[in-house]
Amino acid sequence: MKHGKKFKAAHTEAKSRDVYSLPEAVDKLKQVKFARFDESVDMAFRIGVDPRKADQMVRGTVSLPHGTGKSVRVLVITKGEKEEEARAAGADMVGSDEYIAKIQAGWTDVDAIVATPDMMGQLGRLGKVLGPRGLMPNPKTGTVTTDVAKAVRELKGGRIEYRVDKTGNVAAPVGKASFESKALVENAQALADAVLRARPSTAKGTYLKNASISSTMGPGFKLDVAALQAEHKK
Repeated sequence: MKHGKKFKAAHTEAKSRDVYSLPEAVDKLKQVKFARFDESVDMAFRIGVDPRKADQMVRGTVSLPHGTGKSVRVLVITKGEKEEEARAAGADMVGSDEYIAKIQAGWTDVDAIVATPDMMGQLGRLGKVLGPRGLMPNPKTGTVTTDVAKAVRELKGGRIEYRVDKTGNVAAPVGKASFESKALVENAQALADAVLRARPSTAKGTYLKNASISSTMGPGFKLDVAALQAEHKK
């Protein structure tokens, strides 16, 4: 595969040092960006857990202080008075049977789904449709709740979910390349703090093995793991 001069220059810059502090990496990322669109900025971690063991599953949510820069379409599956609560909180779609029927037919044109506990009996049967897309509501991520207004506000305001994959990696978005450096640094540190707090008590040895930050089209900048951990302890 052939790459352009800007692509090569960006990757050469990223490899010019072994590791970067988070503020340094964010500054470099913004300096070398060359895409003509507002790229997403993502953070990735390699952690020392065995995802095959239930007691070493690392998963959770974190509210980014400066949001994700992305408009999140939220569907709330509920009935009765909770429908009005969801609409007042800013949910894009609210309903019950009609949306369950649409999902059953293959519709998934939404970014997040919140459901009240009484609806999970019907919604739970749609795991094959929602599960692979990361849309199945879950109490652990706050998307199965009676407080639908809070869930909607948090999702709209920049709450993201992180989860370790089967190879021991965690990756999640922390903003857009157009964000100010300070905002990206604070968002990224918030995610790092959440991943560090989520360390299972059964995890042995080194937990945070390495970390990096990158834009959609740009190279990955390796981060100083010790510095991330030191900032977390402050």
